[in-house]
Amino acid sequence: MTADTTPEGPEGPEGPAHVLLAGAPDSPVLLHVPHSSRVVPPEVRAGIVLGDAELERELDHITDSHTEEIAAVAAASAGTAPWRFVNRLSRLVVDPERFPDEREEMLAAGMGAVYTRTTHRAELRPAGFDPAPLLGRYFEPYADAVTRAVDARLAATGRAVIVDVHSYPTAALPYELHGDGPRPPVCLGTDAFHTPPALLSAARRAFAGFGGMGTDSPFAGTYVPLAHYGRDPRVSALMVEIRRDGYMTEPGGPAGPGVRALGVALAALVDAVTDEVLSAGPGVS
Repeated sequence: MTADTTPEGPEGPEGPAHVLLAGAPDSPVLLHVPHSSRVVPPEVRAGIVLGDAELERELDHITDSHTEEIAAVAAASAGTAPWRFVNRLSRLVVDPERFPDEREEMLAAGMGAVYTRTTHRAELRPAGFDPAPLLGRYFEPYADAVTRAVDARLAATGRAVIVDVHSYPTAALPYELHGDGPRPPVCLGTDAFHTPPALLSAARRAFAGFGGMGTDSPFAGTYVPLAHYGRDPRVSALMVEIRRDGYMTEPGGPAGPGVRALGVALAALVDAVTDEVLSAGPGVS
């Protein structure tokens, strides 16, 4: 993998809002890491009503801690290094994976693209908070940058495969709308249009050694930029949700040896996908 890092989005004292980490020129795979950061810029912090200790506890619960490290292990271990798109800001700033409008079911829990409620359904932002400035400053540039990254993989290889890297707590949190279903060690989120059977099968093989696997529970779906969503079959996508007790101390604690094991498994998925795309040839959907 090259060492190139492309900063994206608005710059602040903490650095770029998100970055594109270069992989191999012929890799179709984009590892997307949207929820690994705890960084909340001061001007965004000012609009959050929680005290400092309360905010730290909320970040413990809501952050997909150490998923950036899992993706980094995968990139270093894969035969053909994938590209990585990493959010450098907390999802408490904006959640780049939500729909920015009424299509988002998590609005019912106060957790649309801009959260107004916490994981325990307490107030996060005051009533009447206007999300438009945060959407314009952070959400829209993020969406544009991911779209460009996907377009670049399509131009280079004829295909783009987005693998979303997430984690979730062992016990359901009050904000979860579907928290009463199975919570396997690895959950694979799918989309009827963008998740082909071969991609799902490759993921099942790659993560077979972690004590159990499920599909679309407790979290379902995949992330695809709206410019491609439901339109472009050349764009495939899969969400990998890892139960946190498999690799870290909950909530928000240190990582354990599971990080490396999961990263190596993710690399096996990357290699299987890359081999399939390269053997099919450019432009094959």
